[in-house]
Amino acid sequence: MSLQDKLDELRQEISKGVIGQEEMVNSILIGLLTSGHILLEGVPGLAKTTTVKAVSQALNLDFKRIQFTPDLLPSDIIGAQIFDMKTNEFKIKKGPIFTNLLLADEINRAPAKVQSALLEVMQERQVTIAENTFKVDSPFLVLATQNPIEQEGAYSLPEAQLDRFMFKIVVSYNTKEQEYEIAKKATMNSFETINKVLNKEDLEELKQAVKNIHIDKELEEYIVDIIDASRNPKNYALEELVDIIHFGASPRATIDMFKAVKANAYLRKNDFVSPIDIAMVAKNILRHRIILTYEAMAKEINIDDVIQKILEKIAIP
Repeated sequence: MSLQDKLDELRQEISKGVIGQEEMVNSILIGLLTSGHILLEGVPGLAKTTTVKAVSQALNLDFKRIQFTPDLLPSDIIGAQIFDMKTNEFKIKKGPIFTNLLLADEINRAPAKVQSALLEVMQERQVTIAENTFKVDSPFLVLATQNPIEQEGAYSLPEAQLDRFMFKIVVSYNTKEQEYEIAKKATMNSFETINKVLNKEDLEELKQAVKNIHIDKELEEYIVDIIDASRNPKNYALEELVDIIHFGASPRATIDMFKAVKANAYLRKNDFVSPIDIAMVAKNILRHRIILTYEAMAKEINIDDVIQKILEKIAIP
């Protein structure tokens, strides 16, 4: 069986537990193929947790879920050094961060100390407990969810942490037909069992296949122009965005876009990147990295519209 056949089988297994939400599923697969963390934003009940569970089952990966709350401590996530009275020695008790897929549920409800505890592991793939440093297992992926509805006890994620997410996916409601099917299956408890179809070795092969996807130099330069236009809109005849964008996207956005477009092309069964791949991932990569001015936020200017203006202005090679 070819790698593409295995990927098709993986999608089929995930669809047993998740109806619709193709963009969310594709984004999680891109994250797995590129080791990129993903932020999922949507109201409760849109199958965010169900999707992550389905992916972990189909890939036979370790999966852990942390419910973020205002009273959560960093040690609740990464672990702590504890004293063992039986042996009269200190020992390390590892936290739930030591897994393959970590679902950080309602991440914006945790205080700053907990947010910062995630920074090291998201970037360095390692955790420091007391004086000891431990590498996390590979693959390692943080899939965080946040509720867009303002609630008491919610915090804004720091820009430094937001930048460590490859994608910010806005999860929307299912169609009426999909919702009917979900309600029917949930009522009858008739969802099929998800079988393991890939393993870690298969995933590593898929990652290597994605790295080998060809991208033309002109398209690489096009990506760099898109990112640069978010920082210097005047240079691209985007004067209307000068007073709207406060800070543009970081260099990490360029790196993530180079990776994501290759994975997107692979998922579309192409062996080369096209401008369509760039258009498909651009908003997911940029919407949490471009910071608008206070005036723009006061006018409730949509960040996706700002990104669309940049994409429309820069000529496709």
